[in-house]
Amino acid sequence: MMLYIVIVYLWTAILLYLLLGGADFGAGIIELFTSRKNRGRTRNTMYQAIGPVWEANHMWLIIAIVILFVGFPKIYTTMSLHLHIPLLAMLLGIIARGTAFVYRNYDAVKDDMQQIYTPIFIYSSIITPFFLGIIAGSTVTGHIDTHATDFMTAYIWSWLSTFTVAVGLFTVSICAYLAAIFIIGETDSPIDRQAFTRKARIMLLIAVACGAAVFVAAHLEHIPLLSWIFGRTAGTTAIVAASVSLPFLWWSLQRSQVLAMRLLAGFEIAMVLFAATYQHFPRIVLLKGGSYLSLLEQQGEQKTIDALAWALLLGSIFILPFLFYLLYSFAQKSPNQGQEKR
Repeated sequence: MMLYIVIVYLWTAILLYLLLGGADFGAGIIELFTSRKNRGRTRNTMYQAIGPVWEANHMWLIIAIVILFVGFPKIYTTMSLHLHIPLLAMLLGIIARGTAFVYRNYDAVKDDMQQIYTPIFIYSSIITPFFLGIIAGSTVTGHIDTHATDFMTAYIWSWLSTFTVAVGLFTVSICAYLAAIFIIGETDSPIDRQAFTRKARIMLLIAVACGAAVFVAAHLEHIPLLSWIFGRTAGTTAIVAASVSLPFLWWSLQRSQVLAMRLLAGFEIAMVLFAATYQHFPRIVLLKGGSYLSLLEQQGEQKTIDALAWALLLGSIFILPFLFYLLYSFAQKSPNQGQEKR
């Protein structure tokens, strides 16, 4: 029982990091694809949205890493060893993005350094989710060779392939899509809302195209992704549910129904993640030669799992209400905020 509680927390932490952290990363991507004329206004709107809470979103990544480290040490060791290059690239992207964001928005002196902070913020916002996607894709390719004797096989070909690159690009497109959806509710200007709605539609189409590219790459590399996702009723149902929600999302975009579009976007990402992970459960990493690492077979000592489960349950009781209140507080707009924007 306690093991399943830990697994649920692990999956939920990954989902929330993809949703909340992904929307933050998407802010930089949206800024990249904004004209110079409107970039300043878009940047200010993004800052109002993510400025107070951007750092808190990384707690979900920390929780996922701690769960793997404490509860599943063999899985953590294997991933951190054979995927250390994309992991390092992702972590450097997080550091660079956070540093650039802070200095760009809180620097007391606005000088030529702003021209350096901005591209660092933008491109690290792309690099981070790209390598996050590569790491996720690497766990199902079967390329990780724990018996490799040369550097390239052990540390390069374990994660570098057409399929993992496609998954990385898909992850980037998801982040941009989430940011475009989220930002619509952060402005009171009808003109800005129309512009952000157009971006959301474009990013939705790009995300669908990148998702199709993942299936093409999987076919080229003989990865049975189609059968994995559609081989079970639950996976098929999840994809159908996500697809059916698209017209409703499009309708909510047309009418600027902020809460509806955010809930639908989150629902779609949750369904895609569920379909991608359900088929392999409890296998979390597929290794070369047909072996695998399982959440039910490579867990730590039972006492450790029990302590971890209780820590997660009690931590949720004490931390989550205050976190939600933090998000709620910063979501409230001051009476003068709309006038300040104009």
